[in-house]
Amino acid sequence: MLFIKTMDKLNIIIIGGGAAGFFAAIRAAECNPAAQVIILEKGKDVLGKVKVSGGGRCNLTHACFIPRELSKFYPRGEKELLGPFNRFACGDTIEWFEKRGVKTKTEADGRMFPVSDDSQTIIDCLWAAARKVGVSVYTNTALKALKAPTAERKTWVIETAQQTLYADRVMMASGSSPSMWELLGKLGHRIIEPVPSLFTFNIKDPRLSDLLGVSVPLAEAVIEGSKLSSVGPLLITHWGLSGPAILKLSAWGARELAAMQYRFVIRINWIMAKLEDARQDIDTLKMEDGRKMVAAHAQFGLATRLWKRLVSAAGIRDDKRWADLNKKEIQQLAAELTQGRFQVNGKSTFKEEFVTAGGVDLKEVDFKTFGSKLFPGLYFAGEVLNIDAITGGFNFQAAWTGGWIAGEAMAGGQ
Repeated sequence: MLFIKTMDKLNIIIIGGGAAGFFAAIRAAECNPAAQVIILEKGKDVLGKVKVSGGGRCNLTHACFIPRELSKFYPRGEKELLGPFNRFACGDTIEWFEKRGVKTKTEADGRMFPVSDDSQTIIDCLWAAARKVGVSVYTNTALKALKAPTAERKTWVIETAQQTLYADRVMMASGSSPSMWELLGKLGHRIIEPVPSLFTFNIKDPRLSDLLGVSVPLAEAVIEGSKLSSVGPLLITHWGLSGPAILKLSAWGARELAAMQYRFVIRINWIMAKLEDARQDIDTLKMEDGRKMVAAHAQFGLATRLWKRLVSAAGIRDDKRWADLNKKEIQQLAAELTQGRFQVNGKSTFKEEFVTAGGVDLKEVDFKTFGSKLFPGLYFAGEVLNIDAITGGFNFQAAWTGGWIAGEAMAGGQ
């Protein structure tokens, strides 16, 4: 790689070739065609998370078009992102891609994908847009050191394994990279200790064993000893419990659950009913379906296999009829259905879609520009910041928004 800083041009270097980095580079070059805009990516490929997200389909954003509502999906960053979302949000993302030939679609849960159902469509679009405005991209180029301008030297110094570069503006779009956070910490920024977000709960319990793939459309999950609770679809996995209800809990409770070392009791309401209401429903079944076997016919919309496990957990034999249930068995079944207690021991994350809570302290960032309050000419976007969201396209939206605003700010010299 050969890079020569041109004295008559604005020189912008972006560290990280992900969604935020590409979006920022494209926007900067669009706003200032005379600028020299370069992306440095440490890996051999760019846009890696874009490639694997949404099972390879790329969940690029979410159909949420009111900024205040959109910001509520961010456990960290809700307050800070409200202003930026009023400038560039989900509707703007959709328009940006559709103007460049990418048709999008909305699924029932609000997640948005390219009509092609192929993340390569998004990657090709970003590459084409970058080439069109003259952005240069260098892979296998890891940042080794970053030095702020001084009174004598007005430019940023970017040291890589290959050479030393100089720039007027630098943007960190390096994702959740510990080495980049360490580098920014040495520079003088406060880094909030990263902890995992968006993970499933490891549970070994006979009530769940061999029920891989069984789901409940709407359930409530409550973590005992905390104020954490969540409502949404629930999925039984090989490891324990997952699905939107669990992933939301893991995001909002990222720090609290880390402090618990991921060992706690979770209480599941499988049928979204109060204990007393469930007991009355069971009393009705006892009267109306008295001759039927309790375990043989699933109730409350639950899958048969899950129903049988919960009936067994309540101490009810397989050959027992509704009419023969005693008060204790009715109470135990109502409790299993509405207050099932499960011991969580650990978590499982998906490496491809790994999200962290942590990063550059948001108090040190000006969200009108996504620029550093400590170092003029330094900008941030994406997961390098202490911003994260629940699953559903929201983390990408934060990257598009931050990249767009930072790119515009860098191009104008803000």
